[in-house]
Amino acid sequence: MTAPAIELSQVCKRFGRGAPVLSGIDLQVAPGEMVALIGASGSGKSTLIHTIAGLTPIDGGGRGGEIRIFGAPMQREGRITASAGALRARLGVVFQQFNLVLRLSVLTNVLLGLLGQVPRWRGSLGRFTQEEKRRAMRALARVGIEEHALKRGSELSGGQQQRAAIARTLLQGAEILIADEPIASLDPNSARRVMDILADLNRSECITVLVSLHQVEYALRYCPRTVALRNGEIVYDGPSDALTPAFLGELYGAESKELFLPGLDGQESDDVPADADIRLGARSARPSRMNGGLRPVAAEIAAAGTA
Repeated sequence: MTAPAIELSQVCKRFGRGAPVLSGIDLQVAPGEMVALIGASGSGKSTLIHTIAGLTPIDGGGRGGEIRIFGAPMQREGRITASAGALRARLGVVFQQFNLVLRLSVLTNVLLGLLGQVPRWRGSLGRFTQEEKRRAMRALARVGIEEHALKRGSELSGGQQQRAAIARTLLQGAEILIADEPIASLDPNSARRVMDILADLNRSECITVLVSLHQVEYALRYCPRTVALRNGEIVYDGPSDALTPAFLGELYGAESKELFLPGLDGQESDDVPADADIRLGARSARPSRMNGGLRPVAAEIAAAGTA
């Protein structure tokens, strides 16, 4: 019997002495599923995404909480397990903020998806092989932005930056793609294009997709199954087409209005650089030891071309 791609058992999370953010979450996602995670602001969606990815530890204290990826434990009883490193290589995460290094080329940003797989010295110096560069170009072609490979990340629109982030997970070889509100900062047309890519990756390459969404319309269009959170608990897990306004009103009350926002119609803006308020802030883009080590890579790739 095939193990679930994602399996949560009695997962709880509380920050400090505050109210529980997650309360006894039980969830299974089968390999090859595309599942939407919805909920009003503060429902626990982002925290759940972060715990599945092993970025936030779950609570321990003898509650029996566990997160398993393809049957292997990612977290257990409040601790990240020894197998988490290998599991993270099979799991790609896409965030609302695109997490690109804006002064580096798009191709270099995609190549950063290999940092956990290449020798540390090569990664720190930004030394990637020609075959790795070709694989990165194929990933960019897969999301439709290969012509922008040698542009700086700052030159791309928000939708293009998000597609570059998805290409980075493809180069990583992720079998599960977890997306935390990946279209929240995008205009409707760019949002559709990103969701089209996620749906196509799920359909054609059997990549398991769990995507957190703030607009139910996208869940209805793209995801056969939806999991709804409220106050850190699962209040619905079933077919997306059951999520009528009346039903959501029963689940969420007045909060249901948050979940029906205009989202599927709008003007194309993929040819315009992303607004400053969508880009990474100065703190994220500030040169770091890793970024400094990668400084020569853009010039190296430009000299090498795309061969």
